[in-house]
Amino acid sequence: MSTSISKAQLLAELQSEKAAWEALLRSIDEAHMTEPGVTGTWSMKDIVAHLMGWRQRTVGRLQAELQHQPMPAPLWPSHLQTDDEINAWIFESNRGRPLSAVLEDDQVVFQQLMDTLSAFPEAELMQLLRAKWSEGEPVRGASFFAHFHEEHEQDILTWLHKQQA
Repeated sequence: MSTSISKAQLLAELQSEKAAWEALLRSIDEAHMTEPGVTGTWSMKDIVAHLMGWRQRTVGRLQAELQHQPMPAPLWPSHLQTDDEINAWIFESNRGRPLSAVLEDDQVVFQQLMDTLSAFPEAELMQLLRAKWSEGEPVRGASFFAHFHEEHEQDILTWLHKQQA
């Protein structure tokens, strides 16, 4: 694998990751999207909101870098420090929201990510991502979906298999 990719390759890979994510979501009927038990007590809607919440933070940080501004305050209350506390806050913040609103926000946040990445000059983007976001490793489109792949994908696929059986 190449150690360096272009901004265009990164954006294309990110679009491909998003297409796979959307295909996964389309494979789940609306009634099952709010059914608990996909990951612990979380539903697919909860997982979408969870991933979107963290992605919103990423977009905010990238936008601050693009504008050469200080990092923004977190979206959640500042007294929340651990991932578990933040995840619980994201869950509670989205629990009563309609599925359609969560899915729409997921689309909006992804488009903000694409727009923000696209706005960077290529050299600045690649340097930033390598230096501050990937510990010196090359960034790929999958890097922005790494948490999904590492923490949630297998649970979702196992749950889907049970649903189809």
